[in-house]
Amino acid sequence: MDPREPSQVPSQYARGAARVVGAPRRVRKRHPLSVRDIQIYTACDQLTEGLIYLMVLFSPWAFGTSQPWAVRVMNGAGYVLGGVLAVKLAIRWLKGYHPPRWDEGHGGGSGEQRAGSGDGETEGRGQRSGVRGQGLLTSRRLTATLAGLSVALLGYCLVSALNARAFYDPYTLSFVYHDDYIRWLPHSLDSGRTWFVFWSYLGLACAFWAIRDWLLGKSDDDRRVEHRASRADGNDELDFFPVRLRRLFWLLAINGGLLGLEGIVQRLEGSGKLLFLVRPAIHNTAAAQFGPYAYYANASQYFNLLWPGCLGFWWMLHLSRGSRRQGHHLVLVCCAIMAACPIISTSRGGTLITGGMLVLAPLFLVATHFLFAAPRHQDRRARIIALRVLALFFAGAMALGVSLGWKALKPRMAVLGEGFAHRERDYEGARPMAADYPVFGTGPGTFETVSQLYRPNNDFNWWAQLHNDWLETRITFGWAGSALIALAFATVLARWFARGGICGGRRFVALMWLALGGCLVHARFDFPFQMHSVLFLFLILCAILFTVSRRPAAV
Repeated sequence: MDPREPSQVPSQYARGAARVVGAPRRVRKRHPLSVRDIQIYTACDQLTEGLIYLMVLFSPWAFGTSQPWAVRVMNGAGYVLGGVLAVKLAIRWLKGYHPPRWDEGHGGGSGEQRAGSGDGETEGRGQRSGVRGQGLLTSRRLTATLAGLSVALLGYCLVSALNARAFYDPYTLSFVYHDDYIRWLPHSLDSGRTWFVFWSYLGLACAFWAIRDWLLGKSDDDRRVEHRASRADGNDELDFFPVRLRRLFWLLAINGGLLGLEGIVQRLEGSGKLLFLVRPAIHNTAAAQFGPYAYYANASQYFNLLWPGCLGFWWMLHLSRGSRRQGHHLVLVCCAIMAACPIISTSRGGTLITGGMLVLAPLFLVATHFLFAAPRHQDRRARIIALRVLALFFAGAMALGVSLGWKALKPRMAVLGEGFAHRERDYEGARPMAADYPVFGTGPGTFETVSQLYRPNNDFNWWAQLHNDWLETRITFGWAGSALIALAFATVLARWFARGGICGGRRFVALMWLALGGCLVHARFDFPFQMHSVLFLFLILCAILFTVSRRPAAV
């Protein structure tokens, strides 16, 4: 225990330390900080870490979290994460506890208060001066903006459910209308579906903010490495990955690789049973499934969302380790397996998006590596090694995908235009829904029940999802709700340009953006955001992006 850190001092010494070093005003006599508070905070951090790992593992393996029971399990875990986060925030705000964090000081960089400095008043002055020096785009303002948008989006769903215009009775296949709803407030045409969406989004929001807060905490290993790194020159690509972020990416990469291997074996086995255990009522053939996903396109969306970020993680590890250690290449092997899975699954959209990203990602890494890498950090031999390894990754992913999937995929690609024509016919039938409810939509989660009213005849498809999340979101949320979602996503993307948080290299962040962009392209022709496991992974990547920033200039 360092006596210079008032946040780590037992309560009987806290008031004396406050008089000596000028602790922040948040330390009040009626709420003294005790050793027990610090122990509770540490236990909450450990519980948060364990729950995050369990959710990462559970989400795809529980049949893609496509069943209501699996969604409820994920919701329950999210609520626990939210409760634990509330306890941590209460200890920090009410007790004046200042654990070492990446977002402390005035937003990072050379002026950031390093772990172990222990001067709370210096931290407060640094934060205030940092806000004045950064203009409008600051980490605090962006965090407050995203928090406000999160509350607004949850409130939008809650008001839609409470102010429902109708309730759908599945037994009579009819709507029961209410006359007392308020027209100028968000309202739903199926309150039951909207309530389900609200509780799911509440769990996801709790998980998002808990993951972000946990990632911004510094471990003891982080503090030691940071102390050594502060004595040497470096660039943004050589900054080490914090321990928590590194562990999370290792788990994502290895879990994704195992998920891909299971899907490949299951496809080759051909029994039509998910995880060799359950045969679903629909999509009950091996050709329509992949791994734990009953719909192969959802599996391809999950893999395409995951492997570019893991490739960026490997890149950061490779720059910091080089040829000294080779264990990090296991991440690249997992990336190659995941990149091959959309092709093996015979998803046409997944294959096209995978092919595009397999071209863009290596080209971008190689081009920026040779153009921007500083010679003093990356010699010619290291660059050639990186080039060869990336070439092996690209060749391995394509060879695995083509050898195991092209035979079944080729005839499907031959009728690609016909498939798009069928989808466009469905979109044309659904666009009147958006025109009839332009502002507030039909209500979150109500597409399946309301769309039956717009079927021109019984031969027309009655989809549970529209296979176009862009249009379905506009139908169910309206322009008002869709604007909230778009603003929240733009705020996440803008976070990297503000100071503070974990230093993230341009290549790593660009690959994360590529992953999110690929998922948005998927959403134009399919329904990744209606699948809870894909949406949860999307939010994990957003939480990571909301903790990183470009390296600020020296102050």
